[in-house]
Amino acid sequence: MNKTILTVDDSASVRMMVSFTLKENGYSVIEAADGSEGLRKMNESKVDLVITDLNMPNLDGIGLIQGIRAMPTNRFTPILMLTTESHDCRKQEGRAAGATGWIVKPFRPEQLVAVVRKVIG
Repeated sequence: MNKTILTVDDSASVRMMVSFTLKENGYSVIEAADGSEGLRKMNESKVDLVITDLNMPNLDGIGLIQGIRAMPTNRFTPILMLTTESHDCRKQEGRAAGATGWIVKPFRPEQLVAVVRKVIG
């Protein structure tokens, strides 16, 4: 069975690139444009992994992670931050909220796939 990944980013081009890369490698992908939409989609579908941006309107990546971690069924769902932010303080904030890992944009498709495979197979 395919693993399902939720990708959350306010940039349509980033969502498209992440989605294309993951689908090419056999994953099912659900897209959301911000953290609020991401939380709604988490309630609607079983997701094996979340890949989220940090800086987004309505609800940022930290708020999204906190919302996901508050859901009993998703407390242990892996969450990767995919963001231009690379400062240690932001990474620590992400980890404290419950992020599993961190990928800095711009990313290479093979790098993204390697990290996803390491996290969920």
